[in-house]
Amino acid sequence: TEDSPRAMLMEQLYATMFSAAPYRRPVVGWMSDLHSMHPDDARSFYRDWYAPNNAALVVAGDVDPLQVKAWAQQYYGPMPARALPERKPRTEPPQLGIKRISVKQPAEQAYVALAWKVPALRQVTDMEAQDKDALALLVLSAVLDGYDGARLERHLVQTRLADSAGSGADVFGRGPAVFLLMGAPAKGQTSAALEAGLRGEIERIAREGIDAAELQRVKTQWQASQVYARDSVMGQAQSLGHNWVVGLPVDADVKLLQQVQGITSADVQSVARRYFGDDNLTVATLVPQPRAQAANTSAPSSTRPSTQSAKEEK
Repeated sequence: TEDSPRAMLMEQLYATMFSAAPYRRPVVGWMSDLHSMHPDDARSFYRDWYAPNNAALVVAGDVDPLQVKAWAQQYYGPMPARALPERKPRTEPPQLGIKRISVKQPAEQAYVALAWKVPALRQVTDMEAQDKDALALLVLSAVLDGYDGARLERHLVQTRLADSAGSGADVFGRGPAVFLLMGAPAKGQTSAALEAGLRGEIERIAREGIDAAELQRVKTQWQASQVYARDSVMGQAQSLGHNWVVGLPVDADVKLLQQVQGITSADVQSVARRYFGDDNLTVATLVPQPRAQAANTSAPSSTRPSTQSAKEEK
């Protein structure tokens, strides 16, 4: 993170966006956590969570299932199951307005990232309204940035408002879900102008919707991506394991491919209208600093972000 200004920006974005959810912390903790950690801390975590009843063994490829099962029993069977620590819920409180943070880092170019809290996808068969919205948000992200010449490229990059622009719907997981828009302003453009342009693309879809050809292209590419993913044995194993980790059936990819066929243009327009207001939004802006001044301008990476570094607009 310390070597990448944009990675630092995203780390600070998540720390600002969430008040209670564990996603506000980096995966391995802040540098101050690592500096104060002892070997016994790692051993204790391992004893608590690395239990066979909290793990999955994923095997993919041209194998004999009976032989694999026999080997699994031989090598893993002797490991006893044990009680896991209680998982304490950390409910994220409602956000009361736009949150903003500026991150000063030695960099050549500015960057802006917008993040909204959105529904997570929990079911892939008997979908509830939240799950259908999460799937529609995935389609919305693909409409914006899912192929060469998609909307963000056509409307922001080719018009020279941005050097680059992208989107992502991170709706898989056991915690809160996030929809991201991000980009680097082109020479002569400002981060504020790009922020307005990114939001304008969502507003355009909320106002006008998307056409049938655009929607069908996204669905076709989704189907093709699933076919290509099966070319790799490692990719198949990773997909199966990922689905299990986030609480979905191991064949969730197949089920989602079926479910996405039912998403309509109206569904995409509906989520664009409902989930992109100010009260769910956090904006992080990278403010480039001369590299020669790195020692004087960069915030200490060993500390958590200051509460004065971000503001919430009410």
